[in-house]
Amino acid sequence: MTRKHVTVLGLGLMGQALAGALLRDGYTTTVWNRTAAKADDLVARGARPAGSVAEAVAASPLVIICLTDYAAVHELLDPLDGELDGRVLVNLTSGTSQGARETAEWARQRGAAYLDGAILATPEAVGADAVILYSGPRTAFDRHEPALRALGSGVTHLGTDHGLSSLYDVAMLSLMWNILNGFLHGAALLGAAGVQATAFTPIANKGIETVNGWLAAYARQIDEGAYPAFDATLDTHLAAMEHLIHESEHLGVNAELPRFVKTLADRAAAAGHGGEGYAAMVELFRKPAA
Repeated sequence: MTRKHVTVLGLGLMGQALAGALLRDGYTTTVWNRTAAKADDLVARGARPAGSVAEAVAASPLVIICLTDYAAVHELLDPLDGELDGRVLVNLTSGTSQGARETAEWARQRGAAYLDGAILATPEAVGADAVILYSGPRTAFDRHEPALRALGSGVTHLGTDHGLSSLYDVAMLSLMWNILNGFLHGAALLGAAGVQATAFTPIANKGIETVNGWLAAYARQIDEGAYPAFDATLDTHLAAMEHLIHESEHLGVNAELPRFVKTLADRAAAAGHGGEGYAAMVELFRKPAA
C-alpha cells in the first residue's frame, strides 16, 4: 500500500467524479457505496470494489469521504474505531464548522489525521478546474497533495483550523444566493415591462463585473474597521432602496426582498453608519439578530 492507493467512500454523483478523477490520474482506487451497483462503471474502468467499509479503509492510507452529511460519516466509521489508526481521512461531505472541528477531534482520538474539505464546483468540473478547499494539519495535506490536486486545479489549503473549509463554503453559498436572488428580482421587474430575461443578462453581467471591482476596496475597509464613502453614503443607498421598493410595488412585483434589504440598512444607519460607505453594513452582519 503506497500513496498511490486511495479509497473513496460514497458514490453519489460527486463521489463518482472524485473516484473517476483519481483513476484517470493513475491512482489505485478502492471504492465503496451502500448501493454496490453504483460502483459498476468505476470498476469497469479499473477501480477496486470493497465488500465492506472496513475493507475499503484498510486498502489505502488516504480515505476520501463524500456522503450526505456528517451523521452518515459517523454511521459508517464509528464502528471501525481502531482500524482508522494511521489513516488520513479527507471529508468532502458538506457540513458546518462545528461539525468539522468535532469530527477532527473524533478522528484524533482514533489515531487518524483529518482534513475537512469543501467542493465549490459541480461534478463535471472535478478533475479539471474544480475549486476544492481543505483545512486541517498541513502535514497531512502535504503528504497527499498530489492525489488531492488530481481532483481539481483550484485546490487550496486554508489553514490548520478544521472549520475553515466549511466556513468558506457557507460564505460562498451566501454570496451565490444573494447574487441569484438579485438577478431573479431584477428579471421579474423587467419582465413586467415585457423584457426577456435573456435581454437583461448581458447588462446584469456588466453590473456584476462592476460590483466585483469594488470587493477588494471593501475588504480593506472591513479589515481596517473604517468605512469611508468613496462613491455614496449609506444614506444615499437608502434613498435608492426606497425607489426599488416603490417600483416593485407599482409593477406588481414582490417587494419583500428590497424591503428586507432596506430594513437592514435602516438599522445600520440608526446605529450611526448613515454617513459611511456601504461596507459599514458588515457591522450589522457581525451581530446576531435582535
